[in-house]
Amino acid sequence: MRNLADLKGPYRFIMIIVKNIDALQRHLDKARANGNIGFVPTMGALHEGHLELIRTCRKENVQTIASIFVNPAQFNDPTDFQKYPVTIEKDILLLEKEECQLLFLPPVEVIYPHGFKGTAYFDLGDLDKILEGRFRPGHFQGVCKVVNRLLDIVQPTRLYLGQKDFQQCMVIQKLIELTKKNTVVRVCPTKRESDGLAMSSRNVRLSESQRKTAPLIHNTLLRAKRQIKKGSLLMIKQERTAILSEAGFRPDYFEFASLRDLAIKDTWDGEEKLVALVAAYLGEVRLIDNMIIN
Repeated sequence: MRNLADLKGPYRFIMIIVKNIDALQRHLDKARANGNIGFVPTMGALHEGHLELIRTCRKENVQTIASIFVNPAQFNDPTDFQKYPVTIEKDILLLEKEECQLLFLPPVEVIYPHGFKGTAYFDLGDLDKILEGRFRPGHFQGVCKVVNRLLDIVQPTRLYLGQKDFQQCMVIQKLIELTKKNTVVRVCPTKRESDGLAMSSRNVRLSESQRKTAPLIHNTLLRAKRQIKKGSLLMIKQERTAILSEAGFRPDYFEFASLRDLAIKDTWDGEEKLVALVAAYLGEVRLIDNMIIN
């Protein structure tokens, strides 16, 4: 636990910070006797979207715990892992401002005492093979490894996730069903900048000119929502992808999928609930976003 006197600024609230499982569980055992525990897992580089999850969690639970752990198992690109922003002191101050009671800040060896490459495989069906799974092989297995480990350690009543990572939310819900955990998943709306860009820790890596271009990701989703009609969806997909390419993006996909199981849809019956999902590189930064259509 750190000494708050070493940091600048007034504090009306002191957050407990722990780095090992025994200390964490001692605090949680006391908290659990008083009511529900809400958990917000993060990889740090916190932004307003993360803080909104903390606020929602605090409203719905007696104890709010956040974690910061940059998970090496979910990066299929080692360069992306190396460049992931680390702003730990800033993150701590932001969490304290939101009165998060407990921060779990584990080193890699606490989460993966035997290494992460030999840990369990989770049968996610097609969920880890399409969309993000297709372009980031192994990513969702890495997500499942760390989330499963964190849930075993924390055993929260509720788990708070952001809709921006729509497919990841579905993967984690599937993981909880497979492992028969009692945690309830709460998916909260995507938090956006004033120009529509979905808040993301990776946005800080955008250059000034790229930051001006980036909101086109959101605009393509809005246009697709206005365009969609019963019948073939292929033309909309092609048009939206072409617009992104012309603006300097390198799209991985622009797709429509079933809101129920994320099955890709090339045609629409006018009734099934759909979500539009997009992923594209802008320079070296990969941006994702989604929008529920109907």
